Amino acid sequence: MKKINALLAIAVLFVLQSCTTSGYFETAPITRNEVFEVTTSFNASNNYGRLISFNQPIYSSDVVLVYRLAGSNSQGDVWELLPETYYFSNGALDFGYKFDYSNRNVDVYMIGSDLQSVTAEYRYNQVLRIVIVPASYAKTINKNSYSDVITALNIKDSQVQKINL
Repeated sequence: MKKINALLAIAVLFVLQSCTTSGYFETAPITRNEVFEVTTSFNASNNYGRLISFNQPIYSSDVVLVYRLAGSNSQGDVWELLPETYYFSNGALDFGYKFDYSNRNVDVYMIGSDLQSVTAEYRYNQVLRIVIVPASYAKTINKNSYSDVITALNIKDSQVQKINL
């Protein structure tokens, strides 16, 4: 019985030690809520895409959401969640925006069969907001609404970090 108690005591010490030492917490990723804004153009010279790199890594526990400023109305800016697709009147794909991300960057690009013919309003000076969200929040918020996302994450417009490309 004394051996079992001694083993239990040692196990408890290991558990408590991992909870109280700072070494573990210094190397563990810190989840964060961040919003980055980029203004870019999509054209033949950049292959209708833009690679946006970050100094800090995007952790595997994060979800990346990308929104495009589609216009404004009486209530403010209108942000569209990517992927975003536009179709011809016959239902065929005209063009769209997609993105991929890795632990250091987000690649935003256009898709379509004739991107050069897409009007300038959809290709030039596109404002994008990249929102990095902890996965636990991403499961509970309405990702289709930029406003809902930043409200849930308690992010103010003054906290949006502008990236110059």
